[in-house]
Amino acid sequence: MQDYEAMLERAYEKLPKSVFIKERFEIPKVKGLIHGNKTIITNFNQIIDALRRPPEHLLKYLLKELASPGNLDGHRLILGRKISSAMISSKIESYANEFVLCPDCKKPDTTLKKEERVTTMKCMACGAKHPISYKI
Repeated sequence: MQDYEAMLERAYEKLPKSVFIKERFEIPKVKGLIHGNKTIITNFNQIIDALRRPPEHLLKYLLKELASPGNLDGHRLILGRKISSAMISSKIESYANEFVLCPDCKKPDTTLKKEERVTTMKCMACGAKHPISYKI
């Protein structure tokens, strides 16, 4: 019995750490390329699907935060200047913290509703309701 437990421990040690992570919300890494003076994000639809927000909402946020002109071209986002994918990823992460993740339970099961002049985030998991102070 001790041999079995020792072999089991060795097997667990050889497994990658990603197997033990049980987080279900993961934002895809930004896949982009620089073409002249433009940055093209090719997996914008995958990011939108993970965040479950309208593409126009995230687009407006990114254009404001990155101080860049841009537009949607089918399934990709074209930004009007050279921007590193690390900077775009950090802005998308801050968007998720502000508009997607519940401040109380940190789950992504939220919806945005505009009540009068205030946008609120309602969490479907814990029932919390929070106003969003960031204006787009």
